[in-house]
Amino acid sequence: TMKIVRELWFEKAPERVANFLLGLPMSREDIADYLGLSTETVSRMLTHLATVSVIILPRSKTIIPRNHEVLKRLSA
Repeated sequence: TMKIVRELWFEKAPERVANFLLGLPMSREDIADYLGLSTETVSRMLTHLATVSVIILPRSKTIIPRNHEVLKRLSA
């Protein structure tokens, strides 16, 4: 709608990508399916990453990276 029109015409690429990612709700089940893991494993890993302050989990479908360096090391 108008929000999409505004994004396409006025926002630069970084803003558009960030808005897309922030508005991309994925359930733990969706993440598990995508990664080929069980929902329980994904839930445990997300809880662990939140406990050690690598991510913030304010809502069930929201993950906020908090420590990008640790995430980079884990992905290597």
